[in-house]
Amino acid sequence: MGREVQHVPYGYEPPAEKPRGTLIYYDSFEHTTDDELRAAAQTARDKNFGKLVLYPLHEETVRRMSKEPVSSYYKREDRLHDWKREQGASFITVENWEGKRKKYTPIDAALRHLTERYSGPHFLYLTPETADLFASFSSFEEWIKNLRLLLSEKPQALHPRLEKFSHRWSVAGEEE
Repeated sequence: MGREVQHVPYGYEPPAEKPRGTLIYYDSFEHTTDDELRAAAQTARDKNFGKLVLYPLHEETVRRMSKEPVSSYYKREDRLHDWKREQGASFITVENWEGKRKKYTPIDAALRHLTERYSGPHFLYLTPETADLFASFSSFEEWIKNLRLLLSEKPQALHPRLEKFSHRWSVAGEEE
């Protein structure tokens, strides 16, 4: 068996590992505090993601998913833009696709758009309540095979589908 000799210049350092993948924070951002946003950004840094995408939901989407009242899309989006400016982080993006659509957007359409637009691997950062809602949709089993979930905190009660796919999600901040 032959060996291949490689020649490198003196002082050669292998290139540093580049951040890769996308962490998508899918939420209404109605009750999300700056501390929770900072925790999501820190999780993206800790896990070496190339991009953190904040995806605020349109009022119609929130109304159909959870029935809770929510302020207008543009107020929540402006707050996210202000927070992003304060952080000065270039790896954070506020996705405005739902604002352009100006109507209800099913989670399937949103995830399809996000996975086509941003580089993989894809991780979905969700609150336990939103994860429970996502698990209740019929398309959950198709999507959980293509992306992983990161929950912002430990859930009190688990949806049966979340239990079934417990190997495809974890809690942010906990060691894996």
